[in-house]
Amino acid sequence: MKTSLHAPLLVLVAALVPPAQAEPPAQPHAPGIESKGYVWNQQDPELARLLARKGDPDKGKISYEICRGCHKADAAGKPEAGYPQLAGQHPAVLIKQMVDVRAGRRDSPKMHPFIEHDVVASNELADIAAYLHGLPVPASNGKGDGRQPDLGRHLYDRDCASCHGAHGEGDGAKFYPRVAGQHYNYLYRETLESRDKGRRNSNPEMVMVLKHYVDSDVAAVSDYMSRLVPPAKP
Repeated sequence: MKTSLHAPLLVLVAALVPPAQAEPPAQPHAPGIESKGYVWNQQDPELARLLARKGDPDKGKISYEICRGCHKADAAGKPEAGYPQLAGQHPAVLIKQMVDVRAGRRDSPKMHPFIEHDVVASNELADIAAYLHGLPVPASNGKGDGRQPDLGRHLYDRDCASCHGAHGEGDGAKFYPRVAGQHYNYLYRETLESRDKGRRNSNPEMVMVLKHYVDSDVAAVSDYMSRLVPPAKP
């Protein structure tokens, strides 16, 4: 009986070839604004626990490494790509959005693989939020064309300031994000998606206000928000 000289070589080659990487798990789908009885600011167990936890910014700096490719080292984001500026944002807002993506209340196929449970441990979300909140807000950001400043101011003062603040400072205790200093492209996209119920974790009251906006209204108010000066941190 002859022994093939090729058999050991094939075994060796097979051992050297790395196994194909498994596909990242698909983002789950949880009920959102399209569902009857949806409460946009209801706290699930993970969110409630993380909001009560004091994040460690030093640990958060390490955990944030996986986010730098899109949001940059200084968390300034990428205006041309639509990645938001995160530096200085309220910790509660950051935690809620990360938890919502993990749970599937906010659809983000690009972000989910980087934030899902097998990649980022639950406690790390609070640490990342603490780290980002402590970063200085970048001095510049992407702005709109500036063609309708009066309309943008009028719409913001009438419809947005009561939640996001007169200066765009937001309110972390109520999950209202700071919009001052945010990139125009991101504000425009997310406002459109909220209007059209594509951002499924939106505040229904905001969606009701936005449903009367035409695209040019969204552009004007997004441009105005992008030009608001972030208030100095206390």
